Amino acid sequence: MGIRAQATAQDGALLTAAQIRETLAHGLSGALNGARVLALIPDHTRTIPLPLLFRLLTDMLRDTRQLDFMVALGTHPPLSEASLCKLVGISADERAGIYRHIGLLNHEWENPDALMQVGTLEQAQIQAIAGDLWHPSLGGDTPVRINRRISDYDHILIVGPTFPHEVVGFSGGAKYLFPGISGADMINTTHWLGALAGILDIIGIKNTPVRAVIHAAADFVRTPVTLISMVVVGDGLAGLFVGDLYEAWSAAADLSAQRHITWVDRPFQRVLSCAPPMYDELWTAAKAMYKLEPAVADGGEIVIYAPHLDTVSHVHGRYIYQAGYHVRDYYLRQWERFGQIPLGVLAHGTHLRGGGSYADGVERARIRVTLATRIPQADCEVLSLGYLDPESIHPADWAGRESEGVLLVPKAGEMLYRLRP
Repeated sequence: MGIRAQATAQDGALLTAAQIRETLAHGLSGALNGARVLALIPDHTRTIPLPLLFRLLTDMLRDTRQLDFMVALGTHPPLSEASLCKLVGISADERAGIYRHIGLLNHEWENPDALMQVGTLEQAQIQAIAGDLWHPSLGGDTPVRINRRISDYDHILIVGPTFPHEVVGFSGGAKYLFPGISGADMINTTHWLGALAGILDIIGIKNTPVRAVIHAAADFVRTPVTLISMVVVGDGLAGLFVGDLYEAWSAAADLSAQRHITWVDRPFQRVLSCAPPMYDELWTAAKAMYKLEPAVADGGEIVIYAPHLDTVSHVHGRYIYQAGYHVRDYYLRQWERFGQIPLGVLAHGTHLRGGGSYADGVERARIRVTLATRIPQADCEVLSLGYLDPESIHPADWAGRESEGVLLVPKAGEMLYRLRP
């Protein structure tokens, strides 16, 4: 199939609305006429001009027999009907009128009846992919379960951005299948494998063992897939690629590496990383740490500043409070204590806490992670995180101090900061 259509903005510019429309029209022209199509889209925790894309796609695909949109939530909370409409940029009247025939669906990762098994990744295959990263904590075979509604459609259309990502290297592509609309088994396996590797050896790297596991799982999916992969900069698109699931993602990842990585010459001692309101729980706001850790000096500190945030996780909070946030080896060397906690939760714990060691009962994290949120100080202590009163912080005081080793990131979570080799 290859890449059927693509557009890349030149000289740091962004694509125009006309260029986006033309690229989509060329890439999708006649390909899905008469088909039942399921479009997979991100939720509000990803920056993407989804209202524009929704209107363009519903217009271009009006000759399909059926067109529905499913939010590839992974384990994120489901969206209400009002939130679904807001996500795709339509009013209640439009929902009841011109878009009444379009399905707006949530993925249900915890509902066994919503899933079907399409294959199995055997332990030996995962071990071969993981190589030296493999650890017995990954367990045995991994059932490949996916939302069973894909069998009701003739074609899957993935519509999503590609950014540097802490678990898989670069997001997007087949990640919208696994873990986007998968069951817990794939979510746990992929996230824990990423944790075993560590963020510094995964994030912003194109070909990773986790990506290889996801692609191996995607090979079990028999419903044809077309990918619309985009590289988002600010509120616009720097690139748009339509076509084969793997090739379109690969091209987007290459461009993301150019547009989403900020290289610095010296590591910073302190970073005020401002998590935007689209991250409404620490489970997602932790990206404000992931994308900065590679540029922070040993012994430095990242302050996650999110005065709007008061929840650790709507879905996983109970387990997170049980496990706390710790370096990887803290969990591995006390597996009898932590082995019953979902691997995806432990992976989140290691990602937010960052690199470090655990030996002779002493945990040594490479950097300090401090929350300046509405999560109380007592909770931060339980979670093994630092605390600052968000009212005491004035972001302007952090600006323009790079020469002092201090960095302000006004909107953190998508741009990756790395130390130049």
